[in-house]
Amino acid sequence: MLLSILLLGCALSQEVTEIYSNIDSCDVTLTGNVTGSSLQVDLLYSGRLLNSYTQTLDSAGTWIFSWNLSNPEKGTYDVCASVLDEGRVSTKRCYSFYYGGETPIRFDVRDFIADSRGIHMVAYAADPAIVDIYYMLISGNKARYVYVERSVKISGGRLVPTLIEWNWPLLLNAGEEYIGRVRMVEISSGQTRAFMKKFVAIEDAKITETYEDEMGASATVLGVSRVPFKGSLRFALSNDTMFEVVEKKTPILLDGDDESVEISWNKTLAPGIYNLRVMLLNSSGSTVDMRESVIEVEPIVRRGVNKSAESKSSPTITALVALIVIISTWTIRRRK
Repeated sequence: MLLSILLLGCALSQEVTEIYSNIDSCDVTLTGNVTGSSLQVDLLYSGRLLNSYTQTLDSAGTWIFSWNLSNPEKGTYDVCASVLDEGRVSTKRCYSFYYGGETPIRFDVRDFIADSRGIHMVAYAADPAIVDIYYMLISGNKARYVYVERSVKISGGRLVPTLIEWNWPLLLNAGEEYIGRVRMVEISSGQTRAFMKKFVAIEDAKITETYEDEMGASATVLGVSRVPFKGSLRFALSNDTMFEVVEKKTPILLDGDDESVEISWNKTLAPGIYNLRVMLLNSSGSTVDMRESVIEVEPIVRRGVNKSAESKSSPTITALVALIVIISTWTIRRRK
């Protein structure tokens, strides 16, 4: 009896709190103790099953599925999400949407990009609109991160787009495939739009500034990825008679971090013109950015004795010496 009550309590704590779907994909949010249970998500059209997923659950969270329909028909579709415990439905929730008809669009997204930094999109609305935006970072088919930004204003008019950017707060693994997903809900009408984009996380940074002279060089590097950048800077100096390469590791950089790296030449450069190439390398040695510049080292001008001035001053010195001699002679004669 006690075991039955405990099982009933666990089942009651399980809940499908949110479900949304369009013709391309859906997301389902679960709460409660669902570990060890299964999630079944079905897409139906006129009572006919079109696609179905069954997912073993390791924890509560948000799960995302793509329908991959090749030629969808116009009409009303139903999506049902069920949590199953030993084959029995413990909780269930459904969502309906219409595909193919002309629906007044209150807002839209013209460009949508997901990358190693985050989400970037350009949104516009016929009239000013206020929306809630759900940002999702997906690994496999489960959201690793979900954040809701409330009451975001989208300017009215197609000629006044709103740029919206959101950077991931989580560290990403280089070479791993992720999905960036956004669900936007207009507060006044409830109209909902969703957009998804796959990307492979990369270690990335860029050179923002360089400085160089006859003593050495420096470069400022900016991280532009949520994959930690563990690279190096290579300074290659050359002219017609010499070639020198100095390489130095950069500090570990994340998106928005910038650091300067300084190096010195083996010796002060002799007068001449030098070509400098600064290359930013990632941890695998691939070049991700490069800058080229020229160093002009001018000869040092040393001031010498002015011969013309010396020749002009010589008679004056001679006359002064003669005057001293005359005065000394006259003084001696008076004493006698």
